[in-house]
Amino acid sequence: MKKLGIGLAAAVILLAGCGNADSKSAKKSDSSGKKVEQTLKLNLGGEPYTLDPAFASDTTSWWVIDSIYSGLYRKGKNGEPQLDLAEKADVSKDGKTYTFTIKDNLKWSDGKELTAKDFEYAWERVLNPKTAAYSPSTFYFIKGAEAYNTGKGKLKDVGIKTIDDHKLQVELKNPISFFPKVLTGAAAYPVEKEAVSKGKDWASKPETLVSNGPFKLKNWKHNDSLDIEKNDQYYDKDKVKLSGVNFRMVADPNTEYQLYKSGQLDLLAGVPADILKSVKDSKELVSYENFSVGTYSFNVNKKPVDNKKIRQALSYAIDRQSFVENVLKGGQKPAYGYVSYGVKDADGKDFREEGKKYYEYDPAKAKQLLKEGLKEEGLTALPKLTLKTNSEGINKKSAEVIQEMLKQNLGIDVSIEGQEWKTYIDTFKQKNFQLARMGWGGDFLDPYPVLALYASNSSSNFTNWKNKEFDALLDQSLKTTDDKKRLELLHQAEDILMDELPILPVNFGYSNTLIKENVKNVKTDALSRPDFIYAEKE
Repeated sequence: MKKLGIGLAAAVILLAGCGNADSKSAKKSDSSGKKVEQTLKLNLGGEPYTLDPAFASDTTSWWVIDSIYSGLYRKGKNGEPQLDLAEKADVSKDGKTYTFTIKDNLKWSDGKELTAKDFEYAWERVLNPKTAAYSPSTFYFIKGAEAYNTGKGKLKDVGIKTIDDHKLQVELKNPISFFPKVLTGAAAYPVEKEAVSKGKDWASKPETLVSNGPFKLKNWKHNDSLDIEKNDQYYDKDKVKLSGVNFRMVADPNTEYQLYKSGQLDLLAGVPADILKSVKDSKELVSYENFSVGTYSFNVNKKPVDNKKIRQALSYAIDRQSFVENVLKGGQKPAYGYVSYGVKDADGKDFREEGKKYYEYDPAKAKQLLKEGLKEEGLTALPKLTLKTNSEGINKKSAEVIQEMLKQNLGIDVSIEGQEWKTYIDTFKQKNFQLARMGWGGDFLDPYPVLALYASNSSSNFTNWKNKEFDALLDQSLKTTDDKKRLELLHQAEDILMDELPILPVNFGYSNTLIKENVKNVKTDALSRPDFIYAEKE
């Protein structure tokens, strides 16, 4: 679900970490007069894939990126867009043209002026086919954007135009009411042209990474730690109380918990399942729904999972209720659909509850579908499958449980291939798999961006699956102003996706976070990792 900002949500328990506290960091006195370091200690759980917004695809990278960049909007409660670098946004009567007025006196972290031209450059860079950015389809709502990105149109016809230093005009193909929400995603952050010109590794070093958010990159010891510090050029710097954040990259969740217990971490973004029971009554535990889904993706061009009935057989063989209760054990729900809970219509009805239940556990049906699928393929037995996963956190154990369910219920052998996160992202993007674990987290509460991940033109569709009827339903949903009709069309689209099953949903997300009691003003909601931008230590 992160792909209108939709990116790969690492089902790795998101950890974030530290180095040594900066001796020069700001301090605040507590009631005893003792000085409190305003440096937050977190854990990323692994190496960020990139800090270049054009290429970021995972929650590990986004957690840092969202703190060092700012866009026209930022996410408010439950992802509602709030004006950030934009002073105001004027929308034409037909809903197709947005004119953004940029705030005065905005600066990059190197002190240079930030203007509307920087947004135009950054967005066109994402759309430029030569860039090969992760998420160009984020901007396909814009007139001429898809044609330019796919080599069928010209840049001059793209509806992004700088009027002057403080005005950016954007023309859409259709009046998309949720367009401001789209612009809260990482792909919409501006980047400084001069910084990008320093070479492909510009975003990997503090000397060359220029940003514009509340913090800026201070140190990055790759595969070890990453430090950010307060950006004194940030327009809203007076509201930022932290002097910096130290991120560790500890992959083992039990080690991470020990670091938290010993005070070496201030926050635990995801509490390990085996630990949760012991902290369930803790005042430091914050639990909440999150708008995400854990899945296994099929590459539908790879045999034998190119056969729909074989894919369906695998899905019916998985006991999702047992999986969430006995493996995840953190309040997650079984995913008998793709769109998670949390999207409400005008009458307050939840999209998931109004939709169908797909693939409830049925071993007998699984066996029958496997038999039919093998017959269609001219096979007497299913060749051995390989399931690829990243190895951090609970993911290896989860894969082993899926492996055992498929063995018990279908008698098939599945081998597991684990990789560390950064390598695994490349494996996934290269579509080098038959079956691969991946989770998606939504940028905003709406079914469209979740389902649009699997549109034929989506830059986040790594399954090789395409369906014209599915595409048409998504397209129709963008053209209607009747929200009831729009949601009906999206239910129909989900029906097709779940029948064809290029992805196998297993669980809907739930977050359990530990936050030290002296850490205040951390924002937690259904759409974000803990937001520490305005946090303060007391």
